[in-house]
Amino acid sequence: MAKQQQKGIGRIIKAGYYSYLGFKAGWINEAAVRQEIVLAVIMSIAAVFIAADVLRFLLLIIFPWLTVAFELANSAIEAVVDRIGPERHELSGRAKDLGSACVFVLLALTFLVWALLISEIYLGNFF
Repeated sequence: MAKQQQKGIGRIIKAGYYSYLGFKAGWINEAAVRQEIVLAVIMSIAAVFIAADVLRFLLLIIFPWLTVAFELANSAIEAVVDRIGPERHELSGRAKDLGSACVFVLLALTFLVWALLISEIYLGNFF
C-alpha cells in the first residue's frame, strides 16, 4: 500500500519543521554554514545602509543568502556521501568537489556584486 501523503497546511507545517531541522543540523555540524549565515546576516544589515534603491538592496542580500543555500546543499551532499562509507571513491570525491565548486561560484559572484556596487557608491557610475 502506498504511503499516505499529508495535504494542505499540515504538509506545509511539516515541511517547515524539516527545514528547521536542516538549519539546525547545518548550524551544529558545519562550520562553513555557521560562518556563511553570520556573514549573510551582517551583509544584509549592511545592505540596508549601503543600497541606494530596492534593486541594489536585493542584489546585496540575495547573493549572500544564495551562498548559504548552496552551502546547505553542499553539506547535504557531503553527508550522503559520508553515509555511504568512509572509503575513498572517485565518484564520491567528484560529488563533494562539485558541491564545493557550486559554493565557490556563489562566493565569487557575491564578492563581485558587492565590489561593483560599493565601487559604484564611492567611485561613481561604474559603467
